[in-house]
Amino acid sequence: MLKSRWFRSLRITVLLITLFVVAMNAWLSSARIQSWSRPVWVVLYPINADGRADTQAYINALSEEHFEDVERFLQREAHRYGLVGQSIAEVFLSTPLVALPPEIDIEAGVFESIFWSLKMRWWSWKNDNWPGPEPDVRIYLQYFSPQKKQVLSHSLGLQKGMIGLVNGFASVDYIATNNFVITHELMHTFGASDKYDLETNEPIYPDGFADPQQRPLLPQVRAEIMGGRVKVSPGWLVMPLSLDDVVVGDKTADEIGWLSM
Repeated sequence: MLKSRWFRSLRITVLLITLFVVAMNAWLSSARIQSWSRPVWVVLYPINADGRADTQAYINALSEEHFEDVERFLQREAHRYGLVGQSIAEVFLSTPLVALPPEIDIEAGVFESIFWSLKMRWWSWKNDNWPGPEPDVRIYLQYFSPQKKQVLSHSLGLQKGMIGLVNGFASVDYIATNNFVITHELMHTFGASDKYDLETNEPIYPDGFADPQQRPLLPQVRAEIMGGRVKVSPGWLVMPLSLDDVVVGDKTADEIGWLSM
């Protein structure tokens, strides 16, 4: 009995120490990222989330070229804020993962969300198959076949864990949309906050609008990266067609340290 309790206490101690080390590494990575002293190393990990053959075929055909728009967007927007002559991010693609990340209820309370965050960081540490240098940010891409015509769960980005979990459709028709979601969650890991109403998806004025000074205000033709939608008219929201139709607003730029450079 005593031996069993001792082993249980040991396992808990090892787990807490591991999580502390992971948390400290994430904090240091976050502080370094916001200094923008070197490019942020981002590794993408594709996952066949529905186990379908067509989903796997899409994943097998992926290359880093499919995600170049993410790098270009960050470089273009950083240049607008005066970060000239330096690379902002380098995006790499890892081999597919087999293990699925822990699930989270989108209506989970604060305690459940914190517990999921700890489980996600532990899962990420155990399932990292990237053979290269330690990444600053890990983005897990859960792909689903568009043939199932399902509504995907919300994607997530954790600044404290430097982890993103993106749900996307496994089709070339959705590459631009997937890249937008990847970039949105990546910005969360940099320290950016959502700028839309979580219940209605309405971008919040003024910080969630790409062009808040425009008169008349509507129709907007671009999206703010953390606002998430283009507001065309009252009650009419559309997803941007690609990152070419998206900008980083001043509030977001301030949150990730671009205005202090």
